Amino acid sequence: MSECKLNHSKEDVENKYQLQAAYLPKDMEGLFNRFFTYEHSQELLNEVFHLLKKYDLASVEEKQERNNRLYLVLKNV
Repeated sequence: MSECKLNHSKEDVENKYQLQAAYLPKDMEGLFNRFFTYEHSQELLNEVFHLLKKYDLASVEEKQERNNRLYLVLKNV
């Protein structure tokens, strides 16, 4: 994923999640719900936003890489 100079708000991440939720593994739903109950660093919000961005268009291999990173982030908040 390319570097982005924009900072994404918690609302941006929530909106991106809502757009991509149907394409994500079902067991991530509860993890995301918990994630959104906390405040996070700007760096973490940006990372999660970019992991979700165009998730539906990613290859199977790319989705697996993104899933691994999302699980790592979501299970450790």
